[in-house]
Amino acid sequence: MIDISAATGKKKIDKDLERLHDLLDSKTVLACHNVHNPSIALPQTRDDDTFKLYLADTGLFTTMIFRSAGKTDENIYTKLLSDSLPADLGYLYENAVAQVIAGTDIDLYYHTWEKENSSHYYEVDFLLASKTKIVPIEVKSSGIGKHESITEFQKKYSKYVAKEILLSQKDIGNSEMLKLYSIYMLSFIIEDL
Repeated sequence: MIDISAATGKKKIDKDLERLHDLLDSKTVLACHNVHNPSIALPQTRDDDTFKLYLADTGLFTTMIFRSAGKTDENIYTKLLSDSLPADLGYLYENAVAQVIAGTDIDLYYHTWEKENSSHYYEVDFLLASKTKIVPIEVKSSGIGKHESITEFQKKYSKYVAKEILLSQKDIGNSEMLKLYSIYMLSFIIEDL
């Protein structure tokens, strides 16, 4: 999440907002806005001050992450494609999902809310509209692992949820109400919404 004041350590000023809008206008980054009340009217509860930024080019982002000693080792890409790279790839996969969603001309939204009796938050990575309901999407870089946020989201907002999706590198399946898909299937999922 980005809050200009927190990121720069100073009060938000017009120049900061101008730079941010220039960056967004350049189409090199994608903004994913937090929504206060997830429902079919996602734009109505969008928080313009709380958002995540993704790089619009996931290939460039990959190169930037693994660039060391002035160049990127080509073995990185081979290991990445064969799912044998010993690195946390969560943000890279989230970035790829954001790029696919934005490429279909759909605005990016996510939702966070406070855990009871805790200083931590739940976060659902992406929210998509599907007819009169919404589809929460969680992205995992490895297996399905823990998916507490999307499970709690289903409990809290069940009347608004069409289906819940977890995207990972694993095969298609189900885990209770959760639909499991490989990340490469996202375009087909969006097409069916």
